[in-house]
Amino acid sequence: MSGPQVYVFDAYGTLFDVHSAVARYRAPLGERAQALSDLWRVKQLEYTWTRSLMGQYRDFRALTAQALDFAGARLGGLSPDLRAQLLDAYETLDAFPDAAPALKALKARGCATAILSNGSPEMLENAMRSAGLAGLIDACLSVDSVKIFKTAPEAYQLAADHFGVSPRAISFQSSNRWDIAGAARFGFETVWVNRTGQPDEYADLPPGRILASLADLAT
Repeated sequence: MSGPQVYVFDAYGTLFDVHSAVARYRAPLGERAQALSDLWRVKQLEYTWTRSLMGQYRDFRALTAQALDFAGARLGGLSPDLRAQLLDAYETLDAFPDAAPALKALKARGCATAILSNGSPEMLENAMRSAGLAGLIDACLSVDSVKIFKTAPEAYQLAADHFGVSPRAISFQSSNRWDIAGAARFGFETVWVNRTGQPDEYADLPPGRILASLADLAT
């Protein structure tokens, strides 16, 4: 069989819809729902990079809560009950509709599959189980074991070490262009899943392929 035999996926934004948590509570949030979801995600990522640069790790669950607190305060506040509901919802995010079929197609071809994520292990286990993806993933790798977030090379090294292969033997899929840049710099074959038609960036670290959906991955 030609092509990669190991397919490694980012989790949040690639397999799991990070905006599905807020979508479940759109009614109580009203017109600020989308702004809250967008800002929550922006601050969550910002906190991972800030912590990595300063060498002071805190796990993804803690940073996710801190990011929600900032976004809530910036947009008028959240009741304790709604805050708790949103954080619970983030533990059980919806999978994108193209995620399970793509993973099943790869498994049918005999390929190994894995998640490589900033998420803490328990968060990832909860998300995979609730989204019905657990049986389609051979390994779930969390940066929690190296205490530094992507795009640090140590994070990507987890996948190469786990499978005992060179970076070029791994196809890495992410919807986050910054993640693709980091993975390309590390040496992975990269696939940018650009579902929303975002403009390209990091021109010196291009993706190997650009797809509009994971449905096209196994073709």
